[in-house]
Amino acid sequence: MDIFRYTQYRPMGLYKGNPDNLTNRFLAQQMPGLFQEKEYNLGTINKVFTSQWLSDRQVVVGTKCNKIIVLDLQTCQMSTIPSLKSSDESIEADCPCGIHSIAINPSNTLIATGADHTNDLAVYRLPTFDPVFLGECGHDDWIFDIKWLDDEFLVTGSRDSKMALWQVKDDDDGSVSKLKSLQVPEYVISKPVAVRQCRRAEKVRALAYNKRDQEIAALSLNGYIHLWDAVRFSQKNYRKLSYTRENVCMSFCNKRTLYAVGSQSHVTLIDPRTMKNSLTILSRQRGCGIRSVSFNESVVTIGTGAGAVLFYDLRTGKYLQCNCGHACMLNVGKGWLRHDDAYRDFFMDLEYPNAIYTHCYDASGTKLFTAGGPLPAGLWGNYASVWQ
Repeated sequence: MDIFRYTQYRPMGLYKGNPDNLTNRFLAQQMPGLFQEKEYNLGTINKVFTSQWLSDRQVVVGTKCNKIIVLDLQTCQMSTIPSLKSSDESIEADCPCGIHSIAINPSNTLIATGADHTNDLAVYRLPTFDPVFLGECGHDDWIFDIKWLDDEFLVTGSRDSKMALWQVKDDDDGSVSKLKSLQVPEYVISKPVAVRQCRRAEKVRALAYNKRDQEIAALSLNGYIHLWDAVRFSQKNYRKLSYTRENVCMSFCNKRTLYAVGSQSHVTLIDPRTMKNSLTILSRQRGCGIRSVSFNESVVTIGTGAGAVLFYDLRTGKYLQCNCGHACMLNVGKGWLRHDDAYRDFFMDLEYPNAIYTHCYDASGTKLFTAGGPLPAGLWGNYASVWQ
């Protein structure tokens, strides 16, 4: 209908909308039915938990085996980024937690992620990945998510049920690490600006940032959503969610001012002004878990634990449909699975599709990167593809 109105009213100068917004909405609704998969061989790494586009041909990923890898989508070349080590050399890497979050600041000059010790925060300079900052003494357990508030301040949420506020100055000339290596140059080591307990939270699992209202949302594994004042870095409110099982992912839609929370079988859209459910989307793969969720214009993209990506159109209130009339669903490739003792003893006679732990669109919205690995904790494997 929007396309019809545009083509009819434009010659008469009566169309008042923004043609760019119209094009973006049209692409978001049509692209899933046209996507074709190109799968990548990631070698023997274990489970991709997080990802971000660096350019139209490069994606950076974080894995359960605590690796940060830049993947060139044209050459298929993989480059491993050295992890930043704590000032306490006696602390060893805390696997098998892995790298759960990667976040790029608004000006695309810095990238934040987990460090060698998974309670610590590591920040690198883009595009070179030179180490800039190591944040320590902020958390007593694994960092699960990271969100930038602006180019200098960022927030981390952790399994210790705490939130930490950090300040990163790229030109900081303070004390630097005494750790010297041929691979890793010196970098600033610092403590957080503030650390706060997240009330009623048992393990902060995911974060989202509402820039317009300067509000941080935190999702905890015990089924609560918590709203924070980003300026004061203080908790404002919290609410028990309607669906409390396996709450592991969250996203925010700026245009509609909605938070999306993924649980075992539902995506719940929450209005932060009322803290009430705006809409509940029932997954077409019930019980397999929603492992990643994002907004692309009016389309909610849903990565499941059963090897599929779903697309829900908020404007029509239903899943996007293909030309055949069925719901549009991307069934992902097989990836790679290690046939070790755990596989032979417990999983050999069963098939486990790859959970989509992470997905992200490129800047144009015409390419979708999906990645993950087998859902059972005892299985070692990986999967990554680009749909375009």
